[in-house]
Amino acid sequence: METMNLTYPLTKEFIDYSAKPQVLAIGQFDGLHLGHVSVIESAVRLATSLKLPTAVMTFHPHPKEVMKKGDYDGYLTPPREKERILKSLGVDYVYIVEFNDAFSRVSPQNFVSGVLVPLQVHTAVVGFDFRYGYRGEGDAGMLRELSDNTLEVNTVPPFLIDREKVSSSGIRKALMEGNVQLAARWLGRRYTIQGIVMHGEKRGRKIGFPTANLKPYEHFVLPTKGVYAVRVNYDGQWLPGVMNVGVKPTFHNDKLTSSLEIHLFDFNGDLYGHSLSVELVEFIREERKFGSIEELVAQISKDADTAKNLLLTVE
Repeated sequence: METMNLTYPLTKEFIDYSAKPQVLAIGQFDGLHLGHVSVIESAVRLATSLKLPTAVMTFHPHPKEVMKKGDYDGYLTPPREKERILKSLGVDYVYIVEFNDAFSRVSPQNFVSGVLVPLQVHTAVVGFDFRYGYRGEGDAGMLRELSDNTLEVNTVPPFLIDREKVSSSGIRKALMEGNVQLAARWLGRRYTIQGIVMHGEKRGRKIGFPTANLKPYEHFVLPTKGVYAVRVNYDGQWLPGVMNVGVKPTFHNDKLTSSLEIHLFDFNGDLYGHSLSVELVEFIREERKFGSIEELVAQISKDADTAKNLLLTVE
């Protein structure tokens, strides 16, 4: 799979290199949840039948981040993770369009005539609620019309689970409520955060529960504050553990930024500087302030036992 960064307007060099008949799935695709996967798999199947390459066009930064709209709180799948998943789905090319203030003002007509037509897109594959162009004025039906009927368009219906439409906003809501199992069901995989282990306050080792202080590589959506049973990928092996997401109120009164502290069971190695991928398996409890260190240690011990039991049958 080849990834190409695209800025608008397209340069002649980019067009000369990238233009080819292709089937193109278009969308933000944050989360690459089962609904998004249904769109991309439709594009892959169609491209295979037409003997054309499959391409995906996505946008970075997230439009909500650029436009300062809504309660944007990070990515479910930052670019690195998104590329990894797209490769596993059989995509040949990924176009990452730089979304900035200028691009937000591009009209639906100019997006089609200035991007899709020059790239020689044969068929655009989009979700049922696809919108594009300035103020979202364009929809799927306009793609063919604005291309003078040179562009075929396939629209994929919503993906439903228990009669609910799978959506990125729904997954974010589930994570904010600690419902990591619902998030996993809609994603088609457990929600995962990747990062590097940094030096922290080193309190954990003093109270018998050494922790790895994880600094996420990118701006991931963080789940609600609390304690989670987790699986951690370290050097290719999955290790069971427990993670606290929060501000450690027993020790801090004014800390605002959440940290991620992971305790791996029966692990004695040095994790500093190592990359970890952390899967959220189950929410155990909310973060709270304890009256003493002894109370905190007793609760951590209970949390560890709970996590161990939860992880016994997890693969």
